[in-house]
Amino acid sequence: MGDRTAFRTCPLCEALCGLELTLDDGGAVTRVRGDKADPFSKGFLCPKGATLGVLDGDPDRLREALVRDGETHRTAGWDEAFETVRRELASVIERYGRDAVAVYIGNPTAHSVAGPLYGAAVVKALGTRNLYTASTADQMPKHVSCGHMFGDPLAIPVPDLDRTGHLLMLGANPLESNGSLASAPDFPGRLKAIRERGGKVVVVDPRRTRTAALADEHLFIRPGTDAFLLMGLVHTLFAEDLVTVRLEGMVNGLDDMRALAVDFAPERVAPVTGIPAETIRRTARELAAADRAAVYGRIGTCTQAFGTLNSWLVDVLNVLTGNLDRPGGAMFPRPAHAPVYRRKKPFTTGRWRSRVRDLPEVNGEFPVATLADEIETPGEGRIRALITIGGNPALSAPNAARLDRALAGLDFMVSVDPYLNETTRHAHVILPPPRPAQTPHYDIALTGLAVRDYARYSPPVVPLPDGRPSESDILARLALAASGMDGDPGALDEMIISSTLRKAAGLPGSPVHGRETDELRKMLAESGTLTEQRLDMMLRLGPYGDGFGADPSGLTLTRLRTEHPHGIDLGALKPRIDEVLCTTSGRVELCPSTCAADVDRLHTALRTHRPADFVLIGRRHLRSNNSWLHNVPELVRGSNTCTLQLNTADAARLGVGAGDTVRVASRTGSVDAVAEPTDAVMPGVVSLPHGWGHDRPGTRTAVAREHAGVNVNAVTDEQEIDPLSGNAVFNGVPVTLTRC
Repeated sequence: MGDRTAFRTCPLCEALCGLELTLDDGGAVTRVRGDKADPFSKGFLCPKGATLGVLDGDPDRLREALVRDGETHRTAGWDEAFETVRRELASVIERYGRDAVAVYIGNPTAHSVAGPLYGAAVVKALGTRNLYTASTADQMPKHVSCGHMFGDPLAIPVPDLDRTGHLLMLGANPLESNGSLASAPDFPGRLKAIRERGGKVVVVDPRRTRTAALADEHLFIRPGTDAFLLMGLVHTLFAEDLVTVRLEGMVNGLDDMRALAVDFAPERVAPVTGIPAETIRRTARELAAADRAAVYGRIGTCTQAFGTLNSWLVDVLNVLTGNLDRPGGAMFPRPAHAPVYRRKKPFTTGRWRSRVRDLPEVNGEFPVATLADEIETPGEGRIRALITIGGNPALSAPNAARLDRALAGLDFMVSVDPYLNETTRHAHVILPPPRPAQTPHYDIALTGLAVRDYARYSPPVVPLPDGRPSESDILARLALAASGMDGDPGALDEMIISSTLRKAAGLPGSPVHGRETDELRKMLAESGTLTEQRLDMMLRLGPYGDGFGADPSGLTLTRLRTEHPHGIDLGALKPRIDEVLCTTSGRVELCPSTCAADVDRLHTALRTHRPADFVLIGRRHLRSNNSWLHNVPELVRGSNTCTLQLNTADAARLGVGAGDTVRVASRTGSVDAVAEPTDAVMPGVVSLPHGWGHDRPGTRTAVAREHAGVNVNAVTDEQEIDPLSGNAVFNGVPVTLTRC
């Protein structure tokens, strides 16, 4: 028969690149290239995507369910595994109540079709308030700021990279992350194109990253002080009469914002940030003068003590320069699967609070920084059981060593994960999803953040063996087990399809308003699996959909799969603020009271700022994605090393040379890391990459163990969070250094 070619979207990061796969007769992926016919990525391929075949065929990847047997795990049948889950969860709930079971949803679920479709069903089936996700170790401040400003925490404006003339980036390193909360294949090429058309790229970062080296200008900033810089820019726009608000009649709080920024003149914030006052003023003037400009902040701005203020002020600048919801500015994507007729309630937080630290619920979840508290602290409501879906919180949570110990004390734990890793080694049952080649793919989460409107569906390229459940089946069956039932997982899909169609038919403005749901249900029957039928339903009800026949030229899953196997470009982003806004006022809230109140904390920090001798920041590598690609041999070579970067002058003062061992210590613990002196980091700043520390017993990841590295989260502090979002503080962590 010979080799065959198949096409799919890469599931390994947020860039949404199309891949061309070559497979042999046995279904093994033998070659990976960029899909030149993909209208979004146009053949771009990064080192991670190039190794998808190696990841797909990883011999350490679990292929069958595992059940704990004493101190080890044994292979189990799927029925036995799910029956164990049903029985043990029911026992915990009967003895301690529903909140005694918690759910943790990790980053990998955002890169799948099953996670967004079925993860919420698991939480709902349990009826627990104890939900934790990787969002509070990453982007929750952006959700909170957008929720307060626009009414919807998922309405996140992204930089219109292909049309902007001036891009100001803070805490972002897309040449190595491939972009985040801004899905853009070939982010490097898009940045170069800005410069080639006469524009300017400015990067603000405590480290001279690869992105900073490409930019027209790099501004070193002391870690954790971005809010002061952003306030200094806002102050300058008002003080020099540079404000341009193009959304006339749609913005509340302009005068309040002006008053709030009065005390943050560049001269006052310069000593805190390390950026000269005149540079701050010039940066504000250039931003205001640009014909089309966008401000973009990412994980470096989120994972610090003022994460929500940073995220808010980024979009305040986009509003004040007239660039929100404008071509070339910061715009709202219109994903093909999201219905525009949906009614939304204005955003709020604190609907319930955590048991131990009294932290408010945000976006339906609690901070991962308090998960160990809730497991370890005795009393009513203590977490006794945990479900993890993807992710590796035993490495990724702040003060991860404490959480690792807490996981070992749970009564019961079940993990949906392809590996026996640092987290899942504690699980009593592990339910591994199939390999990527056996899994369908549609980016439900990430197309809502794309810098062009785009859709692509990738069917499985290798069939599942008989009896092997799909990832959707695993999560659907897990939801049934969580509710105390067993049976056909398709019953969950049928319930969701019927409920969605019924609501759509009864809602004025819907393309199927007034129609019979039985008729609509029959139209989905030929779409394929029940997961595919749900996706087809979403596309048909979406902004480009056929409305179940109302628009014969509209999008359906069948049309997307057969007529656009490489994906479809739905056009450049379009102004749509009217569709997005769902605040109580119906306007953009430029100065929401929650953010304004937190500025008091910024005032206090401005008066009392005393920089620590050393502060720690994270680091991203192009060949890495958190902890879950460290078992691929090709990705733990070259520059992807777990070293401690420190400024050369600091290294000389400490008597540290390249390759020496340095102890990094904080309140929570210490790690001994290999030194890498460099001028790429500011004096007083040290940097360790995240996702390492693969030296735990009981794992089955041979390559990762050979390249264990050290876990930066041994020295991050679970007590330090951004109070508005609950997000963990990973940047600007005070540490001490000692030469070993």
